[in-house]
Amino acid sequence: MTTGLKIKPADGKLGILTPGMGAVSSTFMAGVIASRRGIRLPIGSITQMGHIRLGKRTDNRQPLVKDFVPLTRLDDIVFGGWDIFEDSVYEAAVKAGVLPMDLLNELKDELDAIRPMPAVFDNFYVKKLHGTFVKKGATKMDLAEQLIADMKAFQKDNGCSRLVMVWCGSTEIFLKPSDVHQTVESFEAGLRSNHPDIAPSMIYAYAAIKLGIPYANGAPNLSADIPALEALSKQTGSPTCGKDFKTGQTLIKTVLAPAFKARLLGVSGWFSTNILGNRDGEVLDDPGSFKTKEESKLSVLDTILQPELYPDLYGNLFHKVRINYYPPRGDNKEGWDNIDIFGWMGLPMQIKVDFLCRDSILAAPIVLDLALFLDLSKRAGLGGIQEWLSFYLKSPVTPQGLYPEHDLFIQQKKMKNTLRWMMGEELVTHLGREYYEDLSQDDR
Repeated sequence: MTTGLKIKPADGKLGILTPGMGAVSSTFMAGVIASRRGIRLPIGSITQMGHIRLGKRTDNRQPLVKDFVPLTRLDDIVFGGWDIFEDSVYEAAVKAGVLPMDLLNELKDELDAIRPMPAVFDNFYVKKLHGTFVKKGATKMDLAEQLIADMKAFQKDNGCSRLVMVWCGSTEIFLKPSDVHQTVESFEAGLRSNHPDIAPSMIYAYAAIKLGIPYANGAPNLSADIPALEALSKQTGSPTCGKDFKTGQTLIKTVLAPAFKARLLGVSGWFSTNILGNRDGEVLDDPGSFKTKEESKLSVLDTILQPELYPDLYGNLFHKVRINYYPPRGDNKEGWDNIDIFGWMGLPMQIKVDFLCRDSILAAPIVLDLALFLDLSKRAGLGGIQEWLSFYLKSPVTPQGLYPEHDLFIQQKKMKNTLRWMMGEELVTHLGREYYEDLSQDDR
């Protein structure tokens, strides 16, 4: 066994702050409250229900993750955030229509007490929304300083020892990294000059990282994944990770594509379409916001299938993604995939997948796990990009010069091995080392 990291204990309360307190946030908060009251299970949460193997298979050591690493307990979580509407979390959850009313009414006292702070918002970056509960400021730096003041006041008022921020807001228009994003100095100058390439999500990310607060991005926006904020996160010891929660259709892609590659089955076409009717669907009805989401969803297959290494199998893959706003569906998203594959001697086959999923139900446990694992990283002294959390995200972020890993099973192995490494346990390679050592003994 190796020596693990010196991890500070999870003493005191952890404040989880979410920019955006709509369907995803309200579902997440209601689920945690229901779990700690013992009336629902936190299904989908690896931190709460997952086990991890330690040592040899014959050792039969498979504790719960939450019993293995020092995570914050659900009872010690405090909720807060910002939104462009003044609704309480209870009111937001009722409007979202994700959870049954009998459950919401059972949790009403706690949910109604959670109310948003005014948001940083600009309709230029999210065309389909028109916020009524927003901050005013002469410059974007002024808005960032208001967010910093909000976080300090929230921490003091709620007696929190630590904070984490998880972006649960809407998808902004597509932006590419530019000169203003290259250094901390250029970015701060851009905040003071109201540079148009600095979107609200970047202002939130800057405010959190400036204070050394861990930050995760649940949307595909360009936010913390720019050189300036990556450098700042190292300076302040703020853990960050990739972006865009891996929930429905992309989750299925990161399961199926590794299977095709493992068996060296070719893929000639992959057509994906979605229908959804919640606020996310309305926002993505704008071409600018859709472009941001499209880039995130398209990036998965190339990295998994590696067409440059397997041109005969994947070199001519046609990949198409569509998202359609359909209000009657609400939060019940449908992801439909038609996959054209080919096998022995190039003969064609087809696979069709129709995933009738619940977007916020799939995202809520991701919010919880990312918040708890990022807080763990902070207490372990791990600042900057936490690539081991790519398991949860459509767009993993890596240190410069490394390509992202999208294969769900490789991501899972990396995540669990990172937890073992943190705690000083031997990494699991599935080689069966003791068996091969016995063979080599016989050879001698």
